Amino acid sequence: MENFEIRFGGSGGQGLQLSAKLLADTLIREGRKVARSQSYEPTSRGGLSRADLVVATGSIDYPLVTALDYLVLLDQPPVSISLPLLNPGALVIADARRVTDIPGGDYDVRVLPLSETALALGNERVTNIVALGAFAGLSRACGLETLKKVIGNGVPQRFLDLNLKAFASGVEMSETAAPALI
Repeated sequence: MENFEIRFGGSGGQGLQLSAKLLADTLIREGRKVARSQSYEPTSRGGLSRADLVVATGSIDYPLVTALDYLVLLDQPPVSISLPLLNPGALVIADARRVTDIPGGDYDVRVLPLSETALALGNERVTNIVALGAFAGLSRACGLETLKKVIGNGVPQRFLDLNLKAFASGVEMSETAAPALI
């Protein structure tokens, strides 16, 4: 998809802003135009948080999301504010452990063990990178190798191996992710 809108939604402290930045940097490297916006409650951990991208091959007329093509949910709070923005056929990726209620609709839902995978890797804080890998694998919205390079430059060196394993796990997960029955 050349032009699209995506939201990373969850709670404060889940790395949503980092995921959006890494994806934006990747898309810019690949020649796209990107507008990034964010919103989060004043609490640094646990409050509603979202990071949005509007992506285009040409100029961007309006920098805020109005019709989501992709929604990545790492927690329950952003579900109710995000579902009304979904385009028909939009891809919704939701964490199986933290997103407990996704109403059915005309969209493609993939409920995946994102946080469980991060925990198995040794640190739940890389759930966002697992989700980014799953998104990239399912959507093919950007080049996987380009995104991997951007992650390599965009995360602290001491956590590089963990983040690259998280990304690879997400991509691998996308290869067998079946649509959810809602």
